[in-house]
Amino acid sequence: MTALLAVRDIHKAFPGPDGPIPVLRGASLDLASGRTLALTGESGSGKSTLLHLIGGLDRPDSGSILLDGTEVTSLDDRGRARLRRESVGVVFQQFNLVPSLDVAANIAFQARLKGASDPSWEAHLADRLGLAPQLRKYPEELSGGQQQRVAIARTLAARPRLVLADEPTGNLDESSSEAVLALMLALVAETGAALLCVTHSERVAERMDARVHLRLGRVAP
Repeated sequence: MTALLAVRDIHKAFPGPDGPIPVLRGASLDLASGRTLALTGESGSGKSTLLHLIGGLDRPDSGSILLDGTEVTSLDDRGRARLRRESVGVVFQQFNLVPSLDVAANIAFQARLKGASDPSWEAHLADRLGLAPQLRKYPEELSGGQQQRVAIARTLAARPRLVLADEPTGNLDESSSEAVLALMLALVAETGAALLCVTHSERVAERMDARVHLRLGRVAP
């Protein structure tokens, strides 16, 4: 199966008081369209750093990130922003909703940036995620679980090829976490997207098709 995402020998260090602090030391992984992959590892192991590099939110010091035939590491800031807008969706642990927009506008936000807003698809997502009664509410009026559902709907409304989720249920209680996870997996499968999910949770990792573990800056199966 051809990989949608091919990450090869990624190195990344950050400045420290005594010189560069290496975080990633040759991380590599593959992910095919329609597949889900859990990325696990200890706190501080570089999971979020790797996710941000894949999403073009930062640049590695060396290595290759090939996404759907595009070499992410060779893109400038504008090119990486276009890649995120057109091909990549990110679900953050902190939701990152726009407080001045109601639920309906938050759901449509990413798709509108892409120039691909589809009201019927957005309504379908809202219905599937149990958000139809909340469409005219604002983020501050929602529970944490509802806000995360809006964040998932916003990501999937733009129909990304790759969904990156950084501890997407980390701020939710167990019952909300299970419901949100099940809905996210079902909708990702419905769109045919690939999902790379950073998680500390064994329960979340077990729901993915496969998992890899980040240790000492490298990915081990």
